[in-house]
Amino acid sequence: MKGVIDTNVLVSAHRSKHGASNEVVRRAFLGDFEVPLSLPLYLEYLDVLSRPGMVPLPPKEVTQFCQDIAAIAVHCTIHFLWRPFLPDPKDDLLLELAVAAGSPYVVTHNLGHFRSAVAFNVKGIRPSEFLSLL
Repeated sequence: MKGVIDTNVLVSAHRSKHGASNEVVRRAFLGDFEVPLSLPLYLEYLDVLSRPGMVPLPPKEVTQFCQDIAAIAVHCTIHFLWRPFLPDPKDDLLLELAVAAGSPYVVTHNLGHFRSAVAFNVKGIRPSEFLSLL
């Protein structure tokens, strides 16, 4: 099973230790599913999670967390860009990664942004739904 993790899931995971987002991250670190990662998504993780007040972690711990995600992830190179395709340009990098990695899912809280991703056999899925598939 593969699942590209949207940045909003990582933010939610750090804000609440009891939600489905946190469980998705925990299960990723347990190796329960393959986490595709590209350099653009890694940089997005660093950028968003480092914003003041975004997550309750000091900058050094944000960097370490992102490095830890990178250590367990399967690194993918994006050879084809499909931009612009989705309503939010930042989500295009998630779609491109899912396509390159052969991941049928983008785990996200922004389901509406990924409706048209079905053209690439990719589905936006809530963390709780993804957990039920695991």
